[in-house]
Amino acid sequence: MSEEVRNVNYVGIDIGSTASKVVVRGTSDMQFVLPTGWSSKETTQTIKEKLKENDVDVLGDETKVVATGYGRIAVDFADYVITEITCHARGGRELAGGDCTVIDVGGQDTKVILIENGMVQDFLMNDKCSAGTGKFLEIMANRLGVTLQELFDLAEKGTVLPISSLCTVFAESEVINYIGEGRSREDIAAGVVDSVVTKVAQLAMRKAMTDRVILTGGLSHSAYFTRRLSEQIGKNVESTADGRYAGALGAAILAEEKSRRGR
Repeated sequence: MSEEVRNVNYVGIDIGSTASKVVVRGTSDMQFVLPTGWSSKETTQTIKEKLKENDVDVLGDETKVVATGYGRIAVDFADYVITEITCHARGGRELAGGDCTVIDVGGQDTKVILIENGMVQDFLMNDKCSAGTGKFLEIMANRLGVTLQELFDLAEKGTVLPISSLCTVFAESEVINYIGEGRSREDIAAGVVDSVVTKVAQLAMRKAMTDRVILTGGLSHSAYFTRRLSEQIGKNVESTADGRYAGALGAAILAEEKSRRGR
């Protein structure tokens, strides 16, 4: 990044339904994540204060901010507000180093974005049901009395029990029944994770995916989830270390690109 660009901070803020991610590129390179909580506005204020503590003045002329995500309209100091698809595509392309298919499993929705020749060619989004999202896994982990990572660890040791319900409420009833039957937590966990993997895979396979597929979102750190998804879609799905920041990263890059174009 040139010295001229590094004198300016470009901030990407992705207000998700479960977690809010922030990426700063420029003089104050940094990234962090906070729980969104019940109020996007309160979370936005917390982000503003945390940035200020790190010498990033979101109201200053030397800082450009792009907001995206579920609660993007709450970021009242944003210079630009850009859709999730555009930001996740730009961030995913950056993480992959080129064209790819981005599968983003968020708290309340799952997105499949096809990027070809550096542009979004097609996308699909499931935001009607949380049964194929990270929120479903969090609910089931709480039901089993474990953390999300412990859920994956248990699942890796278990044998899949079928969870057929498409609704989170009814799926939770199936899990409660399995618990009542004395089934092992390992097998129940395997069934829970498999049900989400199946729903994500079904969504992704509705599109003609590119050869390269990357996983972003809050589950992108899980080697087990990534491996199971690879098996179901018949393609190697790559996990990304900073995958949960894809939307915020894309937003920060777009802030820079828009500023350079003087828009």
